Amino acid sequence: MEADWEFDIGGDAPVIEANWSGFVDLRAHPKRVSELSECRELPALADALVALNATDSPVWTSKTDVFVPERIDPDEIAASTNEATHAAACYIDLLPRGERAWANLETAERVCKQICAELRVIDLSRCRVDVIVRTAVLAERDDLGATVYVMACGPTEADARSRLGECLEAFIRVLVSGESLRCR
Repeated sequence: MEADWEFDIGGDAPVIEANWSGFVDLRAHPKRVSELSECRELPALADALVALNATDSPVWTSKTDVFVPERIDPDEIAASTNEATHAAACYIDLLPRGERAWANLETAERVCKQICAELRVIDLSRCRVDVIVRTAVLAERDDLGATVYVMACGPTEADARSRLGECLEAFIRVLVSGESLRCR
């Protein structure tokens, strides 16, 4: 699996609005995941969001969307030209929980490097994960969070969506059961 990370902080960089007007708190109400149109469009996203918002998860989510990427570079997604005919993608805004919050940029960097290292050893072609560290605006303070972009491709639209589901599952395994967000 391809994986990379970067900082996108300051200036005109996008921020994560943790409690935006359409926010659904899946930590408190996981069954409300069925209300999200994105999950009806990509059923594998529902399982991912429930896992990311579970009590034992090191993160929680504030926003997500599903989209078709404008362009695909087969080399950046470990795919042949024929395998990169169709693509599917989603993003998820993640915020670390309580005491697991990223105290500084150095901590966020260590966490992102660990996540990407764990993802890169997974034998899953035609997909990639990009973790973008951003400022997160919470009601009580500004913090750091990440927008995670997950993209997959395939020779058909159904293949691309299926691979996106597999990629999401792998990402969840690394993030929720791995040591990545526990390293400080």
